[in-house]
Amino acid sequence: MKEKIFITGHQNPDTDSICSAIAYAYLKQRLNMDATAVRIGRVNRETAFVLDYFGVSEPEYLPTVKTQVWNLSMDVIDPISPELSLREAWQILSANKMGVLPVEDGEHKLCGIVSVSDIANAYMNFPESNTLSSSNTPLGNVIRTLGARLLYDSGKTFSDSGKAIIGALNPDRMGAYMEKGDIVLVGDRKENQKLAVDSGAFCIIVTCGSEVGQEIIDLAGEKGCHLLVTEYDTFTAARLLYQSIPVSFFMTSGNLVSFRQDDYIDGVREKMLQTRYRSYPVVDNSERFVGFISRYHLIDQNRKKVILVDHSERSQTINGIDQAEILEIIDHHRIGDIQTGSPIYYRNEPVGSTATIVANLFNENGIATPKEIAGILCAAILSDTVIYKSPTSTHVDVAAGERLAKICGIDQEAFAAQMFEASIALKNMSPAEILRDDFKEYIIGARKIGIGQINTADMHGIRKIRTSVLSYMNGLITEGKFYVVLLIITDIINEETEVLFAEMQKGMVAKAFNPLNDENSFTMKGVVSRKKQIVPRLANLFTGV
Repeated sequence: MKEKIFITGHQNPDTDSICSAIAYAYLKQRLNMDATAVRIGRVNRETAFVLDYFGVSEPEYLPTVKTQVWNLSMDVIDPISPELSLREAWQILSANKMGVLPVEDGEHKLCGIVSVSDIANAYMNFPESNTLSSSNTPLGNVIRTLGARLLYDSGKTFSDSGKAIIGALNPDRMGAYMEKGDIVLVGDRKENQKLAVDSGAFCIIVTCGSEVGQEIIDLAGEKGCHLLVTEYDTFTAARLLYQSIPVSFFMTSGNLVSFRQDDYIDGVREKMLQTRYRSYPVVDNSERFVGFISRYHLIDQNRKKVILVDHSERSQTINGIDQAEILEIIDHHRIGDIQTGSPIYYRNEPVGSTATIVANLFNENGIATPKEIAGILCAAILSDTVIYKSPTSTHVDVAAGERLAKICGIDQEAFAAQMFEASIALKNMSPAEILRDDFKEYIIGARKIGIGQINTADMHGIRKIRTSVLSYMNGLITEGKFYVVLLIITDIINEETEVLFAEMQKGMVAKAFNPLNDENSFTMKGVVSRKKQIVPRLANLFTGV
């Protein structure tokens, strides 16, 4: 069985992040891997336009890759019926070398568990003489447990019966110990057999394979008395009789500690620390039994498999990455602070878009690029390089974009105009949405930096809400969430870029970017690259402070 691989871009994903994940998942699928593209943030307007244009569904949202119960190698065994006898349950436990069995009801839902200790307690704590009746033991359990032949079936259940006794006394004395409705174990003495039937016994069990005359069989029929014959001797038959009691009578059902398949291991471990059971049942959303887990299962976890695209920063990646196994990283940014426990495939190239790397991987693996995949990859390259105007753009990006454009049949300039037009509508966008539209977090010199970036053809519209955007950014600083927050606003028509900023320590940004327009903004010529023109300057500043 192939293990599922999740391929994800960064938080607050842009078009490059989403489209690269989708395309790389398709490539992996063609290479016979069970790969799925996921997202860890909402799809922005630009990306939504791209996916809709090429008829590609957006990836499913995956909030975390923390290990869940279904990632564990559980102990699996078929559930048993509540009516199954203790003896049969014991035989199943012994054959499977298990310490516990699940019990399911008529709707196939978990209703209890029966363990070796439950059976031992049932056997060692000698049951009451009327336990067969109080436990509603099925007649079939008695027949199977004793390997008995049924000579007469009265049709009554053991819920109508009384206590169990051994009819070994002389007939003149045995009557003093019997009551109507008793279960009587007798040998080959005809007079004892007859006395038991005449006295109103509910069931007679003839031991040692003794002969039973037709007269006794007919009498049992007249009196409505079950009549069985077993090859076991009386002592063994008496001992086995109570092993025919159904497991429902002794199973653990109240306050049952169980887990669901989608429970996270952190919570499972905490609950296990608060209890002392050897095994815990796992159920699905329909309360059906899936398997058992124990403490030792937590040691050997099947961690989720993850491939990261368009980032390698811990602050930008999916929640729970420490509990996952990173298989690959495909990126075009600086090498971040994510660490792995073993060597991985790491593809990092100084190009303008991760989509460029993914597009070239199709060629390297000899896999044809479908029209829709070529389309979203081309769109991602155009978006990340701002139609090859960004200082991060390279001839490799241009070559890949031209090749992909031919496959999907688009005019790059015309398509890019539509794409950017779909992304720059600021109407009804809150300050938080504007900042977070394409937002990345960095840890630089032990300081947390947040940088948002937005392309627009409406710089006048941005300036109208400048005060509210800066207020929101300053709020993030006041709350202590960031040391510095910047918003890069690029006018893609006039190639003009203004950067708004808020800072915890006044004057810090001015050391890296001069001159300032005012205490909260500065201007940069042309199209600005976050990774090439902003992050390096901050890194030089804060690592030297």
